[in-house]
Amino acid sequence: MRDCYTGFKWIAREISLSEGKQQYIGGGEESYGFLAEDFVRDKDAVSACSLLAEICAWAKDQGKTLYDVLMEIYVEYGFSKETTVNVVKPGKSGAEEIKAMMDNFRANPPKEIGGSAVSLIKDYKTLELTDAQGNVSKLDMPETSNVLQYFTVDGTKISVRPSGTEPKIKFYIEVKGEMGCRNAIPAPMPKLRRKWRQCASHSAFDRKRGKNVVYSVRRRNP
Repeated sequence: MRDCYTGFKWIAREISLSEGKQQYIGGGEESYGFLAEDFVRDKDAVSACSLLAEICAWAKDQGKTLYDVLMEIYVEYGFSKETTVNVVKPGKSGAEEIKAMMDNFRANPPKEIGGSAVSLIKDYKTLELTDAQGNVSKLDMPETSNVLQYFTVDGTKISVRPSGTEPKIKFYIEVKGEMGCRNAIPAPMPKLRRKWRQCASHSAFDRKRGKNVVYSVRRRNP
């Protein structure tokens, strides 16, 4: 498993780097794109749909639906819920405020988010990884990017970056839970909803240079 920047040119780069050395299985991104094979070096919906059809056929042969297969994956690997929080800051003053927010996150990283201790921070601008003990190591990435990622003890992940096209700063929030059985999918949902709401409203994201600031938050539907 490899991490790379969003965009299929970066996935294609990983294929190229390992060509003839390792077998490429598949790659995808947060916005649902997928690349199933290495003969196309860009987002490929056709091969992804063909692969999904093959999975459906296999499931039918096993007397299962695609939903059954998905529930089995959740039981084995855990259930996750993702959402995006957009903090809109228009105009020149907004751009300066967004920059100040990113500067503050770097200068004053949160110790805990949503009640869970931060165990790891990745800064793709400095290409540094910092653990809970303050140990710093380098990230192996092809170039820098103005992105911060926070990982907590309970498996929560929050990625923060300014939008490249709109006057907003974006928070990508992922929280995780356990499913005891395939029929238990409603059980973790309220807990996970509360968790990402706690993360979205956490005071670490409401500070600017040490001062308390309340930001207008607009979120997409989960």
